[in-house]
Amino acid sequence: MPRKRSQGRRAPRQQVDNTRDEATGEEAIDVNDAPTRASVSPELDRNYTNRSVERVITMLNLMQESVEGLSLAEISSTIDLAKPTTFRYLWTLEAAEWVERDPNGQYRLGLGFVGMQSRALTILQERARPWLESLRNDTGETANLGVLTGKNVVYVETVPSHRDVRMSRDEGSRDPLHCTALGKAIASLQPEARVREILERTDLSARTTNTITTIDDYLDDLTKVRRRGYAIDDRENDIDGRCVAVAVHGTNIPAALSISGPASRFTMKHIEQAAALLINAANHLGRKEAS
Repeated sequence: MPRKRSQGRRAPRQQVDNTRDEATGEEAIDVNDAPTRASVSPELDRNYTNRSVERVITMLNLMQESVEGLSLAEISSTIDLAKPTTFRYLWTLEAAEWVERDPNGQYRLGLGFVGMQSRALTILQERARPWLESLRNDTGETANLGVLTGKNVVYVETVPSHRDVRMSRDEGSRDPLHCTALGKAIASLQPEARVREILERTDLSARTTNTITTIDDYLDDLTKVRRRGYAIDDRENDIDGRCVAVAVHGTNIPAALSISGPASRFTMKHIEQAAALLINAANHLGRKEAS
């Protein structure tokens, strides 16, 4: 059934489009006759540009270029804005998960920003592909590239094993952080407060009898991951699945490489050898990303 149209009179288009912004006091502009970016004059460009948005973009670009993170003072000084105002910007971006602050007060791009880095992710996938193929060929098992998006690990590139019986996930598939080697490897690089925050929003239900189901046990496992340099999923996500993963350093995208196979064939004695191959691949890939 068609909706009834309002009987009230609509304001003239010119009047609606040219209203002065009461919040900022910016001069009214005629959006119906706006030039293109290629043809705009410097004077009009300044008139059309929103300074607040421009500063946010500058802040995000700064953090994208910094792997170690930036302090409030560094960001404030670079964008020439008072610390309290800069902090409000960062606070708002942090709430949207575009920015995160570690326990030392350093700011870096947050997990919610990964979806905005489509070009960087595409480059990472292209560079990872030959390494994944090499890992698959050397081990005979499936090789994966995963990234953390929100509270889940997303498989963005997979090279399946040639064997009839194999462990493989479709590209675009998602798994929880707490029961995957990819998730553990990526989480090992995140501040503990950030990991806790993600797990508090995650259903930690057991996938198998081996699944870690408490935050404290998971954090204890991350200590082992950091010590040995790789993560293991020992039949925690699938009762006949085993996986080993290594985080990719030197990139703003939280990512990891993994090798997975049936537990009956990909035994614990194969884990250390596979981990060495993954560490080598991740180191090379991380150096390329950082360059």
